[in-house]
Amino acid sequence: MKIFSEELVAQACREKNVADLSRATIGEVLLVAQYLEEKTGIPFIRMDQGSPGLPINRYGVEAEKRALDSGIGSQYPAAAGVPELKEAAARFIKAFIDIDIQPRGLVPTTGSVAASFGSFIACTQRIPGKDKVLFIDPGFPIQKSQLRVLGIGWREFDIYPYRGAEKLEAKLEAELAAGDIAAIVYSNPNNPAWICLDETELEVIGRLATKYDAVVMEDLAYFCMDYRRDLGRPFEPPFLPTVARYTDNYILMLSASKIFSYAGQRIALACISDGLYERHYPALADRYHDAGVFGVSLTASILYMITSGCTATTQYAYAEMLRLSCEGKLDFVEDTREYARRAARMKEIFCRHGFHIVYDRDVVEKVGDGFFFSLGYGDMTGEQLLLELMYYGVSSICLSTTGSLKNGVRACVSRMREELYPVLEARMDAFEKDHKS
Repeated sequence: MKIFSEELVAQACREKNVADLSRATIGEVLLVAQYLEEKTGIPFIRMDQGSPGLPINRYGVEAEKRALDSGIGSQYPAAAGVPELKEAAARFIKAFIDIDIQPRGLVPTTGSVAASFGSFIACTQRIPGKDKVLFIDPGFPIQKSQLRVLGIGWREFDIYPYRGAEKLEAKLEAELAAGDIAAIVYSNPNNPAWICLDETELEVIGRLATKYDAVVMEDLAYFCMDYRRDLGRPFEPPFLPTVARYTDNYILMLSASKIFSYAGQRIALACISDGLYERHYPALADRYHDAGVFGVSLTASILYMITSGCTATTQYAYAEMLRLSCEGKLDFVEDTREYARRAARMKEIFCRHGFHIVYDRDVVEKVGDGFFFSLGYGDMTGEQLLLELMYYGVSSICLSTTGSLKNGVRACVSRMREELYPVLEARMDAFEKDHKS
């Protein structure tokens, strides 16, 4: 039987001003789940918000303490970032991606959300007529919310029917041919489906980005977290797959939130390729009365206006974690592998009770286990499934809010705890019994 009645869930929505739970944002789902927990004392299986579920990296904490004790908190940080972080980031990218980027193009931002916000502005303003963004979905809903704030248009397509180089190339050609796409956005591994683009697909994206002069914004929030590969050994192959091998038109967004569990300190890097950094755009020069050099305009005329730089002590923390990773003293891949173990256990419970994985394959390979996975149940829509799961004390978000055309919900494993597995088992046993045809 249901844990929470339909009336109680409806009351929670009214109290939290959530107009339609089936189409709710991550934050709205979170508010309803919290309300129900507080009202009843019954714990939720929280699969909604993608917040880290591992301890914060102690090396970063200690480095941040040392930086604060040194007195740097009394000074404004440079917009372009502290040299220690920029140099450590250049070495880290070489160590784990085998790509060379000059330190000047590695710009700290207050999380990847700030990196994408500023990059959207710069990319859509650099060339008149190139003013739209193309999303390779499913993807991170907040990025589209950013475009709504900025008044920037976009197009999108669900990649599920277009996996593989040949199909993806045909689809991208059709989308880019109009010439109005300024930027192409995706995450790899993917939020919410955990699919991973392979080298042949990335080559297609990079080649067409060059052909149509679009900037690829590659979100690497889950850096080296494809645990099917032996990634994460500094300066040794295999290296992280990336579009950066196939075009100079790229910005990599590299966050400390997941790989180092440093989300609360809001630190990431916008990694601008050397070629893109140096390009001159008259439209940027006219708008900002600067030199019109892409990297300079993005850093000094756009990002600085949003956050006035990043907290200096956090930059030193990030620098230390990157440095130790390059030296092999910090194994962030092994540290985060717990997410894969949680995903495997949760998937097994759900699938045994009649659920299925929606995005189940990477071209020909079974999708891996990691921070997220996608769930479907019979022919239920994602909206119906989200609501039904709430009645059984399980919170998630609907795949339709991520640009997906598939029925289902996104499940995040980060909040799962050992004592909750038997709870999940019991609730899904009840769900299955109540929904058997």
